[in-house]
Amino acid sequence: MSSPTNHRIRLAARPHGEPVATDFQHDEVPVPSPGAGEVLLRTLYISLDPYVRGRMSDARSYAAPMEIGDVIVGATVSEVVESGADGFAPGQVVLSYGGWQEYSVEPAERLRRLDPSVAPVTTALGVLGMPGFTAYAGLLAIGAPQPGETVAVAAATGPVGSAVGQIAKLQGARAVGIAGGERKIERLRALGFDEALDHREADLPARLAAAAPDGIDVYFENVGGAVWDAVLPQLNEFARVPVCGLAANYNATSLPEGPDRSGQLMGAVLSRSLTLRGFIQREFVPSMFPDFLRDMTAWVAEGKVRYTEDITDGLDRAPEAFVGMLKGANLGKAIIRVA
Repeated sequence: MSSPTNHRIRLAARPHGEPVATDFQHDEVPVPSPGAGEVLLRTLYISLDPYVRGRMSDARSYAAPMEIGDVIVGATVSEVVESGADGFAPGQVVLSYGGWQEYSVEPAERLRRLDPSVAPVTTALGVLGMPGFTAYAGLLAIGAPQPGETVAVAAATGPVGSAVGQIAKLQGARAVGIAGGERKIERLRALGFDEALDHREADLPARLAAAAPDGIDVYFENVGGAVWDAVLPQLNEFARVPVCGLAANYNATSLPEGPDRSGQLMGAVLSRSLTLRGFIQREFVPSMFPDFLRDMTAWVAEGKVRYTEDITDGLDRAPEAFVGMLKGANLGKAIIRVA
């Protein structure tokens, strides 16, 4: 074997606010061996995803928190090195869940074979993977945009938001994207969004009202915070709000100052018959994932859905790239190239 050791990055401490270097521990251990029904994998690419910040905390959530000392979790694209399971052979490429390490041993039933002739294997971490499916399922099952309606989405150049806007256009809706910085605004225009708004510029509420003169029928919530404050007054009667992320709050260490605005929110929900529906994409896997793979693979191949990947080289750089992603430094799907 070319490498006698397995370089890993583990959780050293639970972050207080924004993660820092001392929250991560780098170490090396012997490369593991697969047992019956298992496969030894060499990591090629690691997905960086905002939900991992939640799992670094011990607060109650939809997924169990990592324990101190655990390898940082994450989806991976990996190459089979050694197999103890039927149907997997050295050299095959799979979608796996090895986390932030060079090698992993995983049960064969957790792996999904990838065909590089269909699409670049990195797309299994983005547009043809969990982020793309999150956009597809949340928008179509909860948002249900109709032709002529207006769909708004924040973090709109990310792997979820960019897919939301483009799928909305395929459904005949208008797409309003909200992102941070001129580089991202230019990307939204290139993707065909009808309106592109920089949330860093002054008076977002007024600019959003001008961009959506007939109001907003679907708001795909990835961010929360000041963007949500600007969106809420623009929501039409019977508007739908799929909620899949609240990135503005992930590093918060206290509640925001000011009066309690929950009464204002509930009043809007009541008076405008709004639907706010939180979801985790896994609930839709049994009913929608096959359709997603069929539709999204075709849309990508036909150029109807385009994607951007922000690839950083080197496992050692995963912590800094992860922190940057949480601050919006990436353009598109954040990925670490390991090998």
